[in-house]
Amino acid sequence: MKIYKSIFIQMFIASSLLSCSNLKPNNKEVVVKNTEEKVLSKHLTWANDARESVDNSTMTTSMAGSAEINPSDYDGKTYFLYGAEHLKLDNYYFDIPVVYNAATKKWINYFLTRGRGFFKRYSARGGRYAPLLGKILEDNGLPRDLIFLAMAESGFQTKAKSWARAVGPWQFMPYTGKRFGLKIDWYVDERRDPFKATVAASKYLKKLYQYFGSWELAAAAYNAGEGKVGRAIRRYKTENFWNLRKGRYLKPETKNYVPKIMALAIIGKNLKVFGFNEIDFHDPIDFEEIKVPGGTDLVEFSKDMGLDLEDIQYLNPEILRWFTPPTDKEYTLRIPAGLKDTYVACCSSKEYKAVAFQKYKIRGRRTNLNDVARKFKIKKASYVLSNLNNTKPNKRLKKGSVVLLPFREGQSRKNAMYADLYEKPRKVVVRRKNYRKRLRIAKSRGKRIMNPSQWYVVRRGDSLWSVARKTKTNLDTLIVSNLSILNRRQIRAGDKLAIR
Repeated sequence: MKIYKSIFIQMFIASSLLSCSNLKPNNKEVVVKNTEEKVLSKHLTWANDARESVDNSTMTTSMAGSAEINPSDYDGKTYFLYGAEHLKLDNYYFDIPVVYNAATKKWINYFLTRGRGFFKRYSARGGRYAPLLGKILEDNGLPRDLIFLAMAESGFQTKAKSWARAVGPWQFMPYTGKRFGLKIDWYVDERRDPFKATVAASKYLKKLYQYFGSWELAAAAYNAGEGKVGRAIRRYKTENFWNLRKGRYLKPETKNYVPKIMALAIIGKNLKVFGFNEIDFHDPIDFEEIKVPGGTDLVEFSKDMGLDLEDIQYLNPEILRWFTPPTDKEYTLRIPAGLKDTYVACCSSKEYKAVAFQKYKIRGRRTNLNDVARKFKIKKASYVLSNLNNTKPNKRLKKGSVVLLPFREGQSRKNAMYADLYEKPRKVVVRRKNYRKRLRIAKSRGKRIMNPSQWYVVRRGDSLWSVARKTKTNLDTLIVSNLSILNRRQIRAGDKLAIR
């Protein structure tokens, strides 16, 4: 409340001064401009601080970005790795709890053998992003060694995408990303932005730690969801992760997730001890920021700047398309360090409005933008195609009229830029979707057996369709009469189904 009062007083004083001096700029513009400069400088400050903190002479010992703990300054808030004294490590101290047990040793052995190549690639990429992530975590009051959680999630890849459609270095699902302030639409996906995604991850991890009071449980909840871990705690009546791990309720992925992070931390802070002496670390991220209008053609802009489009995409991984979001008045764009003067000289006064859109001629008589969107798999047509064509999505289009598509002229729709539109979901996802659709159909037209007198015991290999055929029961009736099972999962051997 004090902060809001302070801001209000400052705005009132500034407004009074402007009105007294008859100046044209209004106070809101001044406040907005100052705010933008602060946001812009914050990202640059993080990046600059991260670069300055990198000491190449120590990177053969410990991954840059992780916590640097002096044993003589041990204050009880850091954690000592007990039971691993025989390994003669360079670093035994961490700012998250790390345990040396059978589960952790299993993952250490994996990254030293079959997974050695993965660890090298993760670590090399970590040279670029880990110092930045560690700096942002620390500035948000979190342990730096949580960078190893990001390493476990994505291997520090900004464009990483899981089968479940979690995206970015912190692997946010769409709902969770939006919940913690990340913008996700047709034009941008801020889960890929290493700055904004790390701030969002800091908020989420802080919330999980406050809720569970344990970094092990917070990490498990980050993987499985707080609801899942909360139910496991109630079921087994323990708040100890290693005891929860003994039960069957948590999935193997979650059970392995925490020891995997710990193994990465142990190796990552003792690179030389484990034989990772010659990792070719990427240079820490380095850039400058400029303001460009919304709808800027990045292909033409890159050419005039003497860059490849990939250079812009590399520094701005959150931009999904070939132009900046046309829904934004301005967009903060990162360009390679040292090119701001080039931008001012060649491009700052030039307009790069995206106009090279592909065109589609309407063939049918009863077609609207929603139909065109479905044809080209452009989701949310109401604000993509509608804004582009200045037409309502449901308005009928005349035969022969031309619709602008958000693809670039001469560009194949199979381009990696549009992979998110045309990727095929995993078979298991398709099966689950079809199963849910079949349940909905059955609920709308099936007749439930009120007092069952006959039952069928499911055998191995049975499906709902085969049971309905064997027992000569209507499939819709079979489904609605056994929803107590089918609403939760598909049938399994041993289930009793009502058939009469």
